[in-house]
Amino acid sequence: MVSKPRRCLAIRHVAFEDLGFFADVLAARGFTIGYREAPLDDLGAADLRECDLLVFLGGPIGVYERDAYPFLGEEIALAETRLAKRQPTLGICLGSQIMAAALGAEVYPGRAGKEVGWGTLNLTPSGIASPLSHLAPDRTRVLHWHGDTFDLPKGATLLASTDRYAQQAFSYEGAGLAVQFHPEVTAKGLEAWFVGHCCEIGALRGTDVKALRAAAQRHAPALLRQGKLFFEAWLDSAGLG
Repeated sequence: MVSKPRRCLAIRHVAFEDLGFFADVLAARGFTIGYREAPLDDLGAADLRECDLLVFLGGPIGVYERDAYPFLGEEIALAETRLAKRQPTLGICLGSQIMAAALGAEVYPGRAGKEVGWGTLNLTPSGIASPLSHLAPDRTRVLHWHGDTFDLPKGATLLASTDRYAQQAFSYEGAGLAVQFHPEVTAKGLEAWFVGHCCEIGALRGTDVKALRAAAQRHAPALLRQGKLFFEAWLDSAGLG
């Protein structure tokens, strides 16, 4: 009997914030990959509840803007359902905030301002013992691109912080992982971000597209190498080896 291919579905908020090189890792493991567009598609569909891996991707809106973007409530409910069943679920940036909200934590604008650019993570002891060890500060920098933050949900394990924001990554019950930063990006893929986020970049002090591009050229190769190791280790830990 031929085994059924495993399926990863990713909920996308803007077209250019996708799975990045994570898609290559998943394809190499035999996963089929599909996207659902958060503003357009049915987020109550059964395949989102039943897929082997669900990924909530990033985007330029806030979890607390549910009146303006009602689909956020549907995403939170979906994350709550999957986490309660301990189904493998990954949240990146906005996705991590959706997972935090699903677990009852407050999500709000960061008081220390926007964190945009390449920087290191401060791993907790639990983080050092987790797949995030591959993203340790002596191995790589990661891309930060957020203005919101959240409280650590009850029952979650803090894995990483930065000097600016305490909550950068948490795990939940072995199957859920939320990362505020972006471990999935490539230098080439970020070219689309520089266009899509041009207004946000233009409002930032101390950086611009040229500086962000130069930083990506310096740091993205190490992130590609270490990020693959991190993601592969996390898939194994979530039973998706």
